[in-house]
Parts: sequence; C-alpha cells; structure tokens
Amino acid sequence: MAKSTKGQIGVTTENIFPVIKQFLYSDHEIFLRELVANAVDATQKMKALAASGDCKEELGDLQVHVELDPKEKTLKVIDNGIGMTAEEVDKYINQIAFSSAGEFLEKYKDQIGNIIGHFGLGFYSAFMVAKKVTIETLSWKEGAKAVKWSCDGSPAYDMEEIEKADRGTVITLYLDDDSQEYADKARIEGLLQKYCKFMPVPIVFGKEQEWKDGKYVDTDKDKIINAVEPLWTKAPSELKEEDYLSFYRTLYPMNEEPLFYIHLNVDYPFNLTGILYFPKLKDRVAIERNKISLYCNQMFVTDHVDNIVPDFMTLLHGVIDSPDIPLNVSRSYLQSDAAVKKISTYITKKVADRLEGIFKDERAQLEAKWDNLKLFIEYGMLSDEKFCERALKFALFKNTDGKYFSFDEYKSAVESAQTDKDKKLVYLYATNVEDQYAFIEAAKNKGYDVLLMDCELDSHYVNLLEQKLTDTRFARVDSDAVENLIPKEEKVKPEMKEDERYDLENLFKAVLPAGNDYFVQGDNLGADAAPILITQNEFMRRYREMSALGGGMNFYGSLPESYNITVNMENPLVAKIWAAKQADVAPQAELPAEAPSDASEEEKTKAREAREAVRKAHRADVEAFAGGNEMLHQIVDLALLSNGMLKGKALSDFIARSQKVVQDAYLK
Repeated sequence: MAKSTKGQIGVTTENIFPVIKQFLYSDHEIFLRELVANAVDATQKMKALAASGDCKEELGDLQVHVELDPKEKTLKVIDNGIGMTAEEVDKYINQIAFSSAGEFLEKYKDQIGNIIGHFGLGFYSAFMVAKKVTIETLSWKEGAKAVKWSCDGSPAYDMEEIEKADRGTVITLYLDDDSQEYADKARIEGLLQKYCKFMPVPIVFGKEQEWKDGKYVDTDKDKIINAVEPLWTKAPSELKEEDYLSFYRTLYPMNEEPLFYIHLNVDYPFNLTGILYFPKLKDRVAIERNKISLYCNQMFVTDHVDNIVPDFMTLLHGVIDSPDIPLNVSRSYLQSDAAVKKISTYITKKVADRLEGIFKDERAQLEAKWDNLKLFIEYGMLSDEKFCERALKFALFKNTDGKYFSFDEYKSAVESAQTDKDKKLVYLYATNVEDQYAFIEAAKNKGYDVLLMDCELDSHYVNLLEQKLTDTRFARVDSDAVENLIPKEEKVKPEMKEDERYDLENLFKAVLPAGNDYFVQGDNLGADAAPILITQNEFMRRYREMSALGGGMNFYGSLPESYNITVNMENPLVAKIWAAKQADVAPQAELPAEAPSDASEEEKTKAREAREAVRKAHRADVEAFAGGNEMLHQIVDLALLSNGMLKGKALSDFIARSQKVVQDAYLK
C-alpha cells in the first residue's frame, strides 16, 4: 500500500457514528471495557503464538497500559499484543459488518452496550466519547510496517505508515466536549475497577502511591488494578475456607461473613465457573438483590442476572463466568435460550446439592444459621418447583423452644397428639413468641407443640406445605380457642335461642372498638378458661397477609379487619353478666307480621320498617345495659389488651377502672 491513504469506512449507512451514539448513549461508559478487552485479546493471542512456537521473538511487556492526560483531554489504551498490518486495519477497522443502521436499531433496540463486541463495534464505541480517534499499530509478523489510522467521527479516515519501535497497538481518544468526565483520573479508575477487575492480563493505570510529607505521592511502581487469576478460575481442591472468605471480603468489603459458599465448575455440556455465597439476611425487609456479577472470560458484563438464574437465586452474592451465555441478544431470547435454561437448572441443582450435603453432614451448622437462611429456602420452594422437591428433604422447622426438626422428624414427634378427629395432622404455629405467649402456653399445657414461623413469606409458605404434606393443615395458635384448634370429637355448643344469640352479639359489639367486623358466638370453654377470646379466622388472616405481600389476592387486602369473639358461657363472670342482662332487659317484643307476597312494594317496605323498629328498640335496650355494666367493659378490655387492641381513651378508661376495682377490693 502507499505510505498515506485516504478512504471511506465501508458502511452502507451515510454515517455510522450518530447511530453508535444514539444506540449506546445510555451506557456510553462501556467504551473503556471494549477497548481494554480488545487489548487483552491481542495480548492473549501473542502468548498463544509464543506457546505454539509460531513466534520466536522476545515477548517483552505483556501488560495493558491505560494512560490519561487530563490537560490534553486524551485517553490511551496501549498493548504489546499481536498488532495489525495495514491490510488488517483495513479489514477489521475500515469494514463494518452490518447492513443497515435502521435495521440494526430496530432489531436490538432493547439492548444496551453489551452487544457491541458481538457486532464488531467494540472499537467504534470509542466514538461515543471521542471527537477523534487514532490507532498506531505494528504487527508481530516479520517485515510488517507500522501504520497510523485516524478518524474524526465521519466516514472519512486517514491511514499512513509511521515509525514505531514496539510491537502492539496504541489507541488514543481525543475526548469530545460533552465527555469531559472521562478526563478525570478517579472516573477512569472507577470504570477499570468495575469492568476490568478480573481480566486475565495485568492492566496498569498510574502508579502506586505512598504517604509522604503529609500527602500521597506517586512511587515508581506501576499500579495494577486487576487480579489476573480470580478465585473462581482455580480448582476447588487448591483452595481453603479462608480463601473463599477472603474473596468474599474483596467483593463485598462492608458485608458480614457469608453463611455458606458454592464453587461452580463445569465444562460440559456448557462452560461455567463461579462462586456463589449465601449472605446473612438479618434485615429481611431490605434484601440486597443483584449482587451476582456476570463475567464472560473474566470480563464484567452485568450484575443483573435475573434472566440467567432463577429469581430466588438473585438473593445470593458472588460471581458467574461463562462464555456460553448469549449476552448479545434480547432479553426475550435470553429467557428462551436452551443454553441459559441448562445453566439455570445446573445452578439450582448445585445449590440444592450443597444444602442437602450440609443437612446430612453438618446439621449443627445448618441449624445455627437457619434463621438467616430460611427466607432464601422458602422463597426458592415457593418459586421453583424442582428446588421445592429437593428442599422438602433438608428444610427445617423451628419450634418456640428453639428446637429444630426436619419435616419427617416433626411429623413423627407430633402426630400422636396433634391428629384431629378427621385424621388430619395439625401443625400449630406462632409468628411472635411475646405477642402470642398466652396462646402458646395454653397449647403447650394441652400437650401440643408450637412452631415458630416468623418469616415474611410464611403466609404463602404454609399454603404450599399444606399442598405438599399429605393430610396436614396449619393453624396459627391464636386463631381459635385451644380446645378448638385440634378437635378430637364433635363439640357440644351452648343451647341458645335465636333471639339470645342476637342479644349476645349486640351486647358485646356495643363495647368493642368501632371500625372492625366482629363475629360473636357463645361457646363452652370451661369455668376456668378466660371469659372472652378474641381471635382471627385462619383463612381470612392468612389471605390478608398474602395479599399484603402481593399474592394476587387484593380483594382480601381491601376488607376491614375481622375478629372472632368467642364468649365462654361457662365462665362465672360471663354467666353473671348474662343473668343480669336477662333480668334487666325485657325480651324483645313480638315482631309484626311480614307483608304477604302479593302486597304492594309500599306495604312491604312499611312491614320491614315496622319489624326493624322493634329490633332497633330492643337493640337500644341491650346497648344501654352494656354501656352501664362495668364488669362487661372490664372483661372485654382485658381481652382487647391481651391482643394489643386496647388504645387511646379506651386504654386510659380501663386503667382508671382497674385501679378503682383494686381499690374497692382492698379497702372494703
């Protein structure tokens, strides 16, 4: 070729550079990754040529150097790799292999920067931040001439022969006016740390510093920003526990030590390496996602791996490295790609294998870390059927005494005492030991065991377990009277007429807080049992909680709170209040007759109003009695207090009333 050449870059669109800027603008920082990756590739190829014997010359410095001149606003990426001949510059730089900018944008419009290398645009990403780019390169081939290529962002380029002593390539970016942020040393170092931290060739940026005369000054030692042999590239047999913990501290210096780790290493039917960690999930409200970094041959790609690992795995931390994941296509393609599905299945299996191994061989360690681990396990079981089937073998129950059981162990422990009259095994559980203490103790006094299920997902989780565990149901310990939680035989209810049940309902609703739905019923709980029990229906409460967590049951979430008010008709205090009501409140007058079916609408309305007037008058008498009965207020307030439902003025009135009761009792 001539010593100086001018030409047009081979693209079919009028100007490729506006297309590059438009397409990659939201992720334009990726240019540095692409340029350094090209330099690393060239260096790796040089090593391969030397190893094969094709190249006999001295290899020299095989580091990649990144140099920034803030004053001149230039950025250089320098390597001593294989370099390029003039013909290769023409082939790889001047010919851009795609047909139409419009077609390109339409096909890949939902992608960001990780597609550029795939389409031969890695080098051209430099024009996202540079108004001019030059390439100075000398091929390793014997007799090759050095060339300089330059382009100002138009399809026109200049290429000429130059003198260059060292093999390799120097790419110089002259930063444009709206990309001056890349003339900042801290910004460039941050990008190198983000994208190039584990690349397989040493990358030099600046000098190591030392503290001298009250400030940091450069030393003569090059600053290498990457670890060329990260832990996941080594064989597990070479590593110790401390190696894995040290690597975790490198990745997440502010985090507590992880619970467990898994080293991934497979080369068939796909290539995959990596290390995944189970982090401590102490604050389960603020779970950290997107802490798995995806690499391709040690080059950082993304920390959003939700399409590559199952959703519950995004709670893990760590690194996955695979050249087989098709990173350069759309998300929808990624979700349906067969290789991705195999990788996802493999990772799920490896995680399940690790947990099952810990369960079998290190049970004490699993129990010690279960409270931090259970959210992950439950989430996995709820969202991944295959993981769920495996987890049924190693998931644990923890009871309110702090003892742990496998599912099979727990069934054997409680089935004799906690099987109901319908042959269903009933698992009792509490969500808060302090708040539900009285209910837990009542269950224990009956010989029952109570599980502690205080995880945010447990309302969904118990539903799942009721499907997976044969002839089993779950009941929260405060969802009913202890006598009713595990019914052993048909229970005899108190005999009450319809108007008596109506009076009982109105009597207690008159002194209960407004704003909730109450279902009042009488029951025989024994003379020594509490006069009133306030519970929430297991079904309604559970589905309200599921709705609050986004379980697709918003209907339940919009309903007011509802409570079951069980009145113990065998309690002496209730019996006394009920007898006083019977004595002080006259029975309801006989209701007027209903209008005949052939009556007019006006006559039917009048008949309904007349009947309702009788009910209303009687209800007013019951409510008046309730309002003046201090003992009724006292036992209701005690029940409300035990459920954390007594607040404000009602609580203040209760305290004053209690003080008076105590004073009267002791000063009589």
